[in-house]
Amino acid sequence: MGIPFSRLSRAFALCCGLALAADPALVVSGVSSAPLNLNLDDLAKLPRTTVAVKDHSYEGVLVAELLKRAGMPLGPEMRGPLLASCVVAEAHDGYRALFSVSELDPAFTNGLVLIADRVDGKPLSARDGPLKIVVPGDKRADRWVRGVERLQ
Repeated sequence: MGIPFSRLSRAFALCCGLALAADPALVVSGVSSAPLNLNLDDLAKLPRTTVAVKDHSYEGVLVAELLKRAGMPLGPEMRGPLLASCVVAEAHDGYRALFSVSELDPAFTNGLVLIADRVDGKPLSARDGPLKIVVPGDKRADRWVRGVERLQ
């Protein structure tokens, strides 16, 4: 279990030669008692999906895959009260978007919702990344959360 550090205490720890665990790029919480913490290398090792949107190609991991790994019952187990479950995607700047879990589950929809880390074969720009939610089926990109850090 890590101790949360502020920027000042991180700087102090680095000056004093203390080792700090790398911050996760993405935290999936609220599904089980322990959050799923993933860094960019972890995400790169998961099953990858590519989606084409307008004139760009985004690559990353389906949100459903992340929820499944965090312990969310999907597929045939997604029924009853679980159908009222939702996921809030939150960016480093506080921007948030809401998704129903059933709209993320491939057993319910043909739509794909992706945590992208690459666009057109390259890492996302500093403005958009390192991770971005991509929802190809949305008419407006308002739920395309740039700099996403947490799924809760």
